[in-house]
Amino acid sequence: MQIAHFVQRYPPALGGSEAYFARLSKYLAGAGEHVGVWTTTAVDLEAFWKPGRAVHPPGLSMEAGVQVRRYSLLRWPGRRYCLKPLSLVPHRLWQCLTLPCNPIAPGMWRDAGSRRTLVDVVHATAFPYAFPIACGLRLARLRQVPFLLTPFVHSGDPDDPRDATRRAYTQPALRYLLRCADRVFVQTESEHALVQEMGVASARLVRQGLGVEPGECTGGDRQRSRHAWGVHPDDVVVGHLANNSREKGTVDLLLAAQKLWARGRHFHVVLAGPQMANFRRFYQDLAPRGPVHLLGVLDDEEKKDFLAGLDVFALPSRSDSFGLVLLEAWANGLPNLAYRAGGVADVVRHEEDGVLVRCGDVEALSAALEQLVLDGERRQLLGRRGRARLHREFLWADKLALVRDVYADAVVERKRARREEVLRFGP
Repeated sequence: MQIAHFVQRYPPALGGSEAYFARLSKYLAGAGEHVGVWTTTAVDLEAFWKPGRAVHPPGLSMEAGVQVRRYSLLRWPGRRYCLKPLSLVPHRLWQCLTLPCNPIAPGMWRDAGSRRTLVDVVHATAFPYAFPIACGLRLARLRQVPFLLTPFVHSGDPDDPRDATRRAYTQPALRYLLRCADRVFVQTESEHALVQEMGVASARLVRQGLGVEPGECTGGDRQRSRHAWGVHPDDVVVGHLANNSREKGTVDLLLAAQKLWARGRHFHVVLAGPQMANFRRFYQDLAPRGPVHLLGVLDDEEKKDFLAGLDVFALPSRSDSFGLVLLEAWANGLPNLAYRAGGVADVVRHEEDGVLVRCGDVEALSAALEQLVLDGERRQLLGRRGRARLHREFLWADKLALVRDVYADAVVERKRARREEVLRFGP
């Protein structure tokens, strides 16, 4: 098959959907398929809209058997304020192209309209970055091939009917893209239910879920990492790996930790990942009452050491459709502490392999964190149970093979439909 993947960023950019599509693309290329990735030059997430942020050189390259096309971004000062009124024009495809958060790459849109591109199936990701998805839809319609979508819809706080995250991921332009897809891959039961509510028939939904390869995230040096952090062997370390931001729960985690440090509890907090602007503004005014270590972006070996050095992994996120890093924490025998929000609430089983608290409830988060800090036996029990689930439920080989099978079925179905159209109406 000739496969086109459309994704907002691609490694070396860091992110869950980026890492997943890189893995899927390499898997398919290794299985003999011809895979082309269409993406932007952005490395930093903020490079979508901010001049001066890290970007990759544009152009065409071969990476692990995958053809990668990187397109330059259109950025200018005040871009958000220009796009906001444009995105209100009541035309769904236009809205997809002008959402203020978009990575706008005119060259991608142009090339997606070229009849010289040969492709059998198009697969795009991820909400709310609609521009690359709309480009994928354009190519699929031009070539009359199946259009598949992995939206990674973030459902936010289930107890808040006006949750801002859910509104952002279910706005009309994104609903339009979902309804255009021949198949929609969803990761959890809650995402399945939400996408159905958005107008997609159950027959077009594919429940997938993500996976983990333990060898890629385990085997780190606990002693080395804790020595680098200045941590005593008996000290408890709470780790967090994400885009450091309010949305991912970094701010709430530190607020919860502050409450415990004020009461004399001793533990370390280690934050890894790129820092978003709202976190930087918060942290510059924070006077931590306990030890906080900011690691920034980690490479693969540093990530192993980071996970090996922890006792608890915390992801009190409002904006995750699954939370791939939760599986990596379990692979290292760590308990997960998270908000009951989005797909994370479907992945973590409360009091079986982790702890869930009400989204946004910093007092409850602080109380749950205190229990885990104080009870080593409980931490180990929850972590062991989580690790035991991995081989039963979260193997990459099964998840990726499912996607390839869906591609093949969608291609056969589309060819059958076209033959029937020719028989009914002529060529």
